[in-house]
Amino acid sequence: MEITFLGTSQAIPTESRNHTAILLRYEDEMILVDCGEGTQRQFRKMHINPCKLTRILISHWHGDHILGLPGLLQTLALNKYSQTLHIYCPKGTSNYLDQLLRMFVFVGSIKIEKHEVDEGIFLDTKKFQLEAYRLKHSTRTLAYSFKEKDKIRIDKALLKKFKIPNGPLIGELQKGKDVIVNGKKIKSKNVSYEEKGKKISFIMDTVMNENCIKAAKESDLVIAESTYLSDMADKAEEYLHLTAEQAAEIAKKAKAKKLYLTHISQRYEHIPQILLKEARKVFKNSYLAEDLMQIEV
Repeated sequence: MEITFLGTSQAIPTESRNHTAILLRYEDEMILVDCGEGTQRQFRKMHINPCKLTRILISHWHGDHILGLPGLLQTLALNKYSQTLHIYCPKGTSNYLDQLLRMFVFVGSIKIEKHEVDEGIFLDTKKFQLEAYRLKHSTRTLAYSFKEKDKIRIDKALLKKFKIPNGPLIGELQKGKDVIVNGKKIKSKNVSYEEKGKKISFIMDTVMNENCIKAAKESDLVIAESTYLSDMADKAEEYLHLTAEQAAEIAKKAKAKKLYLTHISQRYEHIPQILLKEARKVFKNSYLAEDLMQIEV
């Protein structure tokens, strides 16, 4: 599982930070969270093929989170994108996508399925779930969490001990089924263990509220906006954003393992480490996201 920060700026891009966009790669899934202006160029810089995109999650429709969509979709069409692209957004807002695409002459076509999302699990596959949580911002906004399902792993040393050969029997054990080997019954629970699935949470523009903690609960990684320092908490509340300290409080209360700060205001362009310093006073395992940074989870 890999995260690529394609853009980590707030509303106005800077010399070093592009508008918000975060890419999650997991097996054959490539999921983009938000698509700020210039996102497709960030794909090129990272040598990532956007035609492998499977889903786009829109937290909300403010320009710094979605103005890269028209160009990205046009590029997919010109490159003969052959999949169905699933685009998810807050309930009652999918019309904004239609309006975006009516603003210019779109060349070619791609198959898009729009999904309006409210709270709760909105996608449940064999390997993972996607869940949404309502946030409090100046427009309908969602936090998202990606939850990998727990897996049954086989202890190789025990396979050898019980003389279980490679082949379909191992597949049955992984499914939790018991098998017969040389006339003896081997119980799945005696040769396997459960590996807990990983969870990644994305908390974009919002004022502090309980759903932030719910979204981040027991996450392996929380990616949260941290637009301001705590000395500007009044402004953060006025514009419905988080401070670095509040992002850290969310991670701590949620018992998360790691926190990455993003959505950095241009006022901290040359001193972003002060945001990290503030967060680490509350939550030690805090890190500062940078454009084109990649991390494995």
